[in-house]
Amino acid sequence: MKNSRRIVQIVILLGVFILGGYAIGSAVFKSDDKPGRGSEPPAFSLVGLDGKVHKLDEYKGKGLVINFWGSWCEPCVKEMPLLEKTWKAMKDKNVEIIGVNVGEDELTVKNFVGQFGVDFPILLDKEKLATKKYAIGPMPTTYFVNSKGKITDIYVGMLDENTLEERLKQLN
Repeated sequence: MKNSRRIVQIVILLGVFILGGYAIGSAVFKSDDKPGRGSEPPAFSLVGLDGKVHKLDEYKGKGLVINFWGSWCEPCVKEMPLLEKTWKAMKDKNVEIIGVNVGEDELTVKNFVGQFGVDFPILLDKEKLATKKYAIGPMPTTYFVNSKGKITDIYVGMLDENTLEERLKQLN
């Protein structure tokens, strides 16, 4: 009786060690596929307000600013004029700015863009597929991608002129 109890205790202890080792190994060696500095941005294929499908590949060889936003997000609304101004200044300098609207319907986005005079490309992520790939949490979140196709920075929060200027210097 004592012997069988001892065997059960040993089996349980071994089970605990195996499960513990698996949990620790999973935590240490896990890949969360979250894009970061130095990595390539995840591919996307999104419909723009222009009715065309836009893919990340279209922007190869250019510096790219990908801004994830929503019309309900106050900081997003506040930074739109700066992004528009910067887009006008940079569009002929091998840098593209695109806005990715997160989850809103086309009419809402069109009304917003019209109201605020936004002319840079706006893409619709209704299903939030790109939003998930880019691991977007708080908005606005802006990815900066250099002309070699590598992420140079990820900025969470409202961009100001100095912050945007500094990040743009890293793109070419």
